[in-house]
Amino acid sequence: MKQFEQINEASYLSVQNAPVYRKIMRCFYQEYEKMHFQLYKEDIFRLLKEDDVFETYPMEQLVLDLEALVKWKNLTPIQDPGKVYTIADYKNKQYRYTMSEYAVEIERLTVRLENLFLESGNLSTNFFVRLERSLDETEEMESAELRTVNEWWQTLQEDFKRLNQNYQDYLRDFYSGKTEKLMKSVEFMVHKDKFIKYLNDFVQELQRHSKRMEQLLEKNAERMEKTILERVVKSEMDIPHALLEIHGNAEPGIRENVYGKWYSLKNWFVDGKGQECEAKKVLKITSDIIRNIIQNAALIVQVQNWGISRKDDYKKFLELFLKCEELEEAHKLSAHVFGVQQMEHYKTNIPREADSINNSVYQEDPAIFLLKPHTRGYRERKDRTGFADKSLEKRAQRESFLRQAQKQKKLVLRYVKDRKIRFGDIDEVISEDTRNIFLQWIAQANMSSKKTGRTEYGQEYQLIRKEGNCILKCEDGNLRMPDYTLEFKEG
Repeated sequence: MKQFEQINEASYLSVQNAPVYRKIMRCFYQEYEKMHFQLYKEDIFRLLKEDDVFETYPMEQLVLDLEALVKWKNLTPIQDPGKVYTIADYKNKQYRYTMSEYAVEIERLTVRLENLFLESGNLSTNFFVRLERSLDETEEMESAELRTVNEWWQTLQEDFKRLNQNYQDYLRDFYSGKTEKLMKSVEFMVHKDKFIKYLNDFVQELQRHSKRMEQLLEKNAERMEKTILERVVKSEMDIPHALLEIHGNAEPGIRENVYGKWYSLKNWFVDGKGQECEAKKVLKITSDIIRNIIQNAALIVQVQNWGISRKDDYKKFLELFLKCEELEEAHKLSAHVFGVQQMEHYKTNIPREADSINNSVYQEDPAIFLLKPHTRGYRERKDRTGFADKSLEKRAQRESFLRQAQKQKKLVLRYVKDRKIRFGDIDEVISEDTRNIFLQWIAQANMSSKKTGRTEYGQEYQLIRKEGNCILKCEDGNLRMPDYTLEFKEG
C-alpha cells in the first residue's frame, strides 16, 4: 500500500492560498521549459511582479511561500555559498531553488487540464490505415531484432491509444450538458449538415476498416499470442530501467501490461464471448448522435412554427374595430380578419332557442366551447376511480396477440423452400408486415461479421448475396433490393 500514500507535492493545488502557490510554481515551470532549472528568490520575485495582481506582494511573503513549497517537496533548495558577502547573507542562507520531478509532472498536468477544452478529438481514419500497416508486418516480427520488435510494438500501441482517445474525446462532447443545450439551439441549425456529413463519413470508413482489422487480428492472433508477445516482453526486459531493477523482478508486471494491451486492441475490433466489440458500440453511438441531431433540428423547426405569433396583428385589428362607426363596417372587417369565406365553425350540443333559419347568429345566446391547450405538458384531468380488475381484458389481449403472431409466423415461414428463402423467386405480392420481418432479418445478418442471425422463432440462418438485384412485390409498392437468400440451419 506504500504506492497509495498521500502525495504531499499536490498540496499546493488545494490549500487556502492556492492561487499564489500555483502562480509561483507556474513561473518555475515556464522557466524549466526554457532550460532554466535553478532560480533565486529574486528571479521568482521579478517574474511575479510582471503580473499586476502581485504589485503589492512583498519579498518577505515570497520567502514564506517558498518555504511552504519546500516543505511539500515541490522545490528543492540548494545553498549557494558563492553569494555570501556579509555575515547577514550567511545567516539568511542564499538558496537556489529547483523543481522536484513530482512537481514538474503535476504542473505539466495542470497546464493540460487548463487547455483541455481546446484539445478537441477527431474521427480521423488515418489511425486505421496505420494499424493495418503495422498488423501486416506481424509475421516479420518473428525473426526481427528485439529492438525492431519493440519499436513496432510501441508504434502499434501508440496508434491504437490515439485512435481510442480521439474518438472518446470527440464523441463525449455530444453528451456534455453544454453541447446538448447547443444542439437544441437555433444557432446549431446552421452547422447540423456539416456534423451529419462528418459523422456519416466516419461511420462508412469505420465499417470498411473494421472488417479489414477484424480479419488481420483473427489471422495473426495465434502467432501473436504464442510467439510475438513473448518477444515483445523480452524486448521490454532488454531495456534497462533503474527503478525496475531496484524493485526486483519486473517481468510479471511487463508481461501483464503487454498481454493486456494486446487483448484491448483485439477486443476493439473482434467480438468476444457473448460481448460485442467496441467498434460496433462506436457505430451505434455515432448513429444515435446523428439521430439526435436530426430530431433536435426537426424539433427546432416545429417550435419555430409554433412560435409564430399574430399578437401584433390582432392588436392592430382591434384598433381598427374600435374605429368602426357602424355595425356593417365591423362585419366587413370581421369577414376579412377571420376569413368568413373559409370559416370553420365550432359545433356545440347546446340547443337553439328558435329553429328559424332567418334568425341571425347575433340573436342567439353565446355558447361555451372548451379549447384544450396544444402543449406537450398538458394532461387532461381525470377523475379518480377505484381499482378495477382488468385481468380478463389483459388475458384476451394477450391471446389475441399470440393468435396474430402465430398467424404471421405461418405466413412468413411458408416462403421457406428447401430451408431457403430466395427473395428473387417470390412472385406474389407480400404484406407490409411480412416485408418488415424480412428486412429485419437481413439487417440483423448484415450487422454480424459472419452474416448470420436468429429469427424470433429461434431459427438460425445464413445470409447469402448473389450478383445483381431483385424486385420484391409489396402491397404498398415494389422494393428493389440485392438478390439475397436466407439459408436456414437444420433443427
